[in-house]
Amino acid sequence: MSLQIVTLRAVEILDSRSRPTLSVTVGLSGGAVATAGVPSGASTGSGEAVELRDLDPARYGGQGVRTAVGHVNGVIADALRGREFADLAAVDGALIELDGTPDKSRLGANAVIGVSMAVARAAAVEAGVPLWRYLAPVGVAPRLPVPHFNVLNGGAHAPNPLDFQEFMIAPLGAPDIAEAVRAGAEVYAALRKRLRDAGHDTGLGDEGGFAPALSRPEDALDVIAQAIADAGYPAGRDGVAIALDPAASEFRQKDGRYRVDGELLDSGDLIARYRRIVEDYPVWSIEDGLGEDDREGWARLTTDLGGHIQLVGDDNFVTDPAVISAAVCDGIANASLIKPNQIGTVTETLQAVAVCRDVGYGAMVSHRSGETEDSFIADFAVATGCGQLKSGAPARGERVAKYNRLVEIAADNPDLPYGLGR
Repeated sequence: MSLQIVTLRAVEILDSRSRPTLSVTVGLSGGAVATAGVPSGASTGSGEAVELRDLDPARYGGQGVRTAVGHVNGVIADALRGREFADLAAVDGALIELDGTPDKSRLGANAVIGVSMAVARAAAVEAGVPLWRYLAPVGVAPRLPVPHFNVLNGGAHAPNPLDFQEFMIAPLGAPDIAEAVRAGAEVYAALRKRLRDAGHDTGLGDEGGFAPALSRPEDALDVIAQAIADAGYPAGRDGVAIALDPAASEFRQKDGRYRVDGELLDSGDLIARYRRIVEDYPVWSIEDGLGEDDREGWARLTTDLGGHIQLVGDDNFVTDPAVISAAVCDGIANASLIKPNQIGTVTETLQAVAVCRDVGYGAMVSHRSGETEDSFIADFAVATGCGQLKSGAPARGERVAKYNRLVEIAADNPDLPYGLGR
């Protein structure tokens, strides 16, 4: 089914951190209309596609996106409107060609991904199928993913002394997505009570997780493990496991060492600490365990722990199919985080997942710290059959929108499998 864009419009809206982002609306010739909200990251890899900001200090502290909005309403609309495209890939190819830069810095990745997502959603409406079914690649079995709830925040996502950025719970042992969401909510409630009873502030970080004044990662892991037990679940892969995103690039020092709870560690020291953590706690996955440019350390980390747990590249992979392929050759990680705005089009994001699937790497679809209520990534995770999605805590509307969408998909499609699928 060909696609013909007849209307294309963007407006500046606010994301969940009260920073501007884009909402893009597309109308197709068949009458379908759809809107997409563009997310924005705080902890970002240096190789990410470029998010265009106005840099006007008199407005939103320079973070406005009126230039990107203008590109959608101007040069992008002029180039796409009225043309007939064979499919979404053709639209995305036209966007890449129109931008003409390797990092989408001319038009802005935030402008480009907004158009790409809105076109995908409108195309699904016009085809009369749910978005996840429209996006599903040929030969790939869709699957409901295990949700990874970020229940305790640190690093760039919270104003506390905790260097590790995300502490997540993953109900790997749940029988279905509804029970997984229930487990996430119940552990989250038990964690709130345990923190409050211990005298901690239960204010929230950017992604809805609690941000207590803890500094040792092990202290955070202790309280999460206790909360899992308090909620009545076994801790581990048969019940509720823990996943970490230290975001190590954020606490790597200029001399190459890592500062954790005031202690300076070289790559070997930090890997040894991860090894102890994996031995002592039900941790099944570590994302961004080392800095994005610490390739030697990453290779050693993969050799040491890759046979025991999932090791996810994010800042060092930036959802780039070519970068992921090179990392496979170098023996770095065994999974990739997948963020559509990190590469800039839906088609390229699908290609990144395809690389992971072809080489046997895991893939975890992810939100950003600055989110909207758009649930696109929930459908995307189901479509690709990747088996994993992280969208923050089971709290705050922009986070639970993704989890609620998974529950809706499951209710409408009871035959869809749930779980990692590997």
